[in-house]
Amino acid sequence: MLANVDREVMGSPEVQLLECKTAGIHGARLWKDGVPEYVQLQVMHQLAVTGKAACDVAVLIGGQELRIHRIERDEAVIERLIALEAAFWQRVESRQAPPADGSDSAEAALRALYPQDDGQTLDFTQDTEMGSTFSDLQAIRQRIQACALEEARLRQRIEERMGEASKAVFETGEVSWRRARDSVVLDTRQLLAEQPQLMESYGKRRPGSRRFLMTAAESTESTEPTE
Repeated sequence: MLANVDREVMGSPEVQLLECKTAGIHGARLWKDGVPEYVQLQVMHQLAVTGKAACDVAVLIGGQELRIHRIERDEAVIERLIALEAAFWQRVESRQAPPADGSDSAEAALRALYPQDDGQTLDFTQDTEMGSTFSDLQAIRQRIQACALEEARLRQRIEERMGEASKAVFETGEVSWRRARDSVVLDTRQLLAEQPQLMESYGKRRPGSRRFLMTAAESTESTEPTE
């Protein structure tokens, strides 16, 4: 394994490495509760490669506030990290893509790999793995729909009790229910209806994207005729 460390600290028995970071206004939220997980893993990898015991992470927040966090070597984390890195590199060497894991990066990868469909229909009716996956997805979506309905019911109960109040305080938190400011929007439909030539001058083609739609199979159950 290799690692690119920012600085090596000399003459200190407590810390041997220094990792320097900056965070803008939007990135500062990632540091609200300490060092973000992705930085922790980066530093733990450096400690694994170098054999060092500790690393200080110095971050400059918004160009104004300097924070310093110390990360100590954790053998359990390092063991797990090395195993994951080895599995990842094995896939790189074998040119085998990792399975989709529900992450945003997996979603982006699938959209980039398969931006177009070719009109083909695949028959998974005899594929038990895909059939189970589809059934699980159906069940998950049904639960999501039920949870969304329950969430709306609970929210509406609170709104009903609040009436015209702007805020409500509870033992475990609070909610606010305020009217947003009025805004002015451009009625593009009316504008183009009155001046259709604007579309020729300012129209911009937006590429389409694939939509994932699910349809449940129709019931094939039959009933015996009754006399």
